[in-house]
Amino acid sequence: MYEQEQTSSSPSSSVGREVAAQVPKTPLCLISNELKPSRPSVSETCFLTPPVQGSIFPNPKDITSTSSPLGVTAKVNQVISDMRGSNTNDNGTAQNSKDSIIDFVAGSLGAATSVYVGQPLDTLKVKMQTFPEKYPNLGICFRETLRKEGVVRGLYAGTVPSLAANMAENSILFAAYGVCQKSVANLIGVRKVSDLSVTANGFSGSFAAFFASFALCPTELIKCRLQAMRESQEKTGSNAVGGAGKPKIGPFALTKQILKQDGIQGMFRGLAPTFMREMPGYFCFFFAYEFSRELFAQPGQAKDEIGPLKTIISGGLAGTTLWTVIFPADVIKSRQQVSGVSESMLKTAKDLVRKDGALALYNGLTPTLIRTFPATGALFFAFEYSKKFMQSLS
Repeated sequence: MYEQEQTSSSPSSSVGREVAAQVPKTPLCLISNELKPSRPSVSETCFLTPPVQGSIFPNPKDITSTSSPLGVTAKVNQVISDMRGSNTNDNGTAQNSKDSIIDFVAGSLGAATSVYVGQPLDTLKVKMQTFPEKYPNLGICFRETLRKEGVVRGLYAGTVPSLAANMAENSILFAAYGVCQKSVANLIGVRKVSDLSVTANGFSGSFAAFFASFALCPTELIKCRLQAMRESQEKTGSNAVGGAGKPKIGPFALTKQILKQDGIQGMFRGLAPTFMREMPGYFCFFFAYEFSRELFAQPGQAKDEIGPLKTIISGGLAGTTLWTVIFPADVIKSRQQVSGVSESMLKTAKDLVRKDGALALYNGLTPTLIRTFPATGALFFAFEYSKKFMQSLS
């Protein structure tokens, strides 16, 4: 039957003989993206013509030069695998970009929630850090601020730059945190970010804080100066930007004033202590958060499924850990930013300890810890659940 087909008197018989002469006695047929040996017919061999340049299918010359059908199969499958790998990489890049955008938006929403919860106590913290002789304890600071400045201009002073600072910092922080987690996972050979250890998450947070510091420092500078504006004017006897003990200058006017007096470098006063505060601080921050979530998770339960209350508590514990560790660096940063000094961080610390004692490095810690637990809990609650919502939409 095989020979009869080849010697047929039909018009295609000569074509069949010519093509059949160029292929092995056991020709190959492409079926479902793989090559299989089969017994040919004229209709099959007629399809073994050279493909278009750049096709994934092998040229007949390659087939005739291949020592075995398995070699051809391996070659074609390798090309297909490479194409699929390229598509996978493209999809992975798109997914990484989408994840970063979601982290950025969720970080912004979490930061805004955190500011409105914790701003009054943050204002009291800055006042106690900067003017310990005026405010030896939280009660006096609260009463004097409320009596002389009220709620909006007193307890919520600096809310606009605080929102800008926190939203800028946390949006960049959480977006960079996601990227750093993936980088650390690739570096240490962990397949999924969710499988990273708490220590690896801590290092991811520390690396992310480096980038967030550049956005945080200028906005923190404006916030701190607005929060301590009245005390600064009383100390210098100046009412140029205020009046009647209640400064009226706003964040934009203050920014213009700083740029006019000190230039762009004036906006980054306190950057060194910001680095010293943020990078070790956020190692402890994310370490404590992930560690707490692991403790709260039941056997077989994912950390993302522990529920809102446990997420808030984990965030509160993370914030408490952060501020306990970084508070001395934060005091130095606040002193440098409010007073406008340009001396080194070490010299500022020495002068502060010599003048006010070592405990001055912890002035304002009480309102900070009281503020931090609910504020950071709200931050992580808003971040985690807005992130889940956006992921469900996509």
